[in-house]
Amino acid sequence: MAKTFRASGPLITLPSQNKLGLLGDLPGTFLGTGFNLIARPAKHDNQPFFLEVNATQEILEFTNIGGDIPNRGSVQDDLFLHGLRYLQRVADCEQHTAIHLEPGLWLHVPATTAPDPVTPETYVRQATIPHGDSVLAQSTFFTTVNGGPQIAPVDSTPFTGEIPDLNSSPANPVTNVDYLRPYRATPLPTECLPAGLDAAQTIKNPALVLEAAIAPFRQNIVETVVIQISTASVQNGGIVNIPFVVQNANATRLDAIFWIEKVADPLIVDPPGEYIQLQYVQRVILSFPPAVGAPIIQCRIFLWRHL
Repeated sequence: MAKTFRASGPLITLPSQNKLGLLGDLPGTFLGTGFNLIARPAKHDNQPFFLEVNATQEILEFTNIGGDIPNRGSVQDDLFLHGLRYLQRVADCEQHTAIHLEPGLWLHVPATTAPDPVTPETYVRQATIPHGDSVLAQSTFFTTVNGGPQIAPVDSTPFTGEIPDLNSSPANPVTNVDYLRPYRATPLPTECLPAGLDAAQTIKNPALVLEAAIAPFRQNIVETVVIQISTASVQNGGIVNIPFVVQNANATRLDAIFWIEKVADPLIVDPPGEYIQLQYVQRVILSFPPAVGAPIIQCRIFLWRHL
């Protein structure tokens, strides 16, 4: 007979918002729609790749981890993390078929105090994807600003050589017409996307979907938390893939920006006059033989109304 114990506080003791830092408004369930663009291998059809675009429906659930997460120290004293579990489920808006499932964690990591190295506080996202990928991404920038988000363009053009930053264009874009033709000729889905989007411009810069999603409603966004993350900031590598993925379409880098927005609405009574809205843009770089970078880009908006 074995004896077991729980090496943590009672489950009813939840971390306060200040321990979660900028993640404090995320616990709950977000429902929303968005846009997904992926250049994926197409050996079956003897094509360089197939450009798949989806209007999406998504459920994103965040749940408090009920207590401290102690990291035991040998160079400095123990470090206590706090965080959230999440489950992301994405479906095609027209076909209602599942296209993505992702369980993971968001962690608030306090600043370290050891003299070598001294690091500031960070936010970390850990994810596992059923294709055979494990992801560790760390914040590169975060802040809180008055008003709504500033959403910069994201360039979906395939490229060779150095990976550009999320909001930069590649220094060596692909000029092969076979690669570029789908980017210029693929139509947008007709369901779930904001009206009035130009297909070629939106495929070139999918972040236009996020701008269009909030502009028509003239939302009064009074405060925005901005968290930018990247696997490139992780010292010992940020994405680990099974051999098949490495050989066929190696996922090499993830970059994302999350905007946690507080929207004023006089019809909402709890909390008074506001609700939380989540937007994000995410890019994953796939490396195709012979080393052509083709992006997966996801842009989504979620509404979470406190009822």
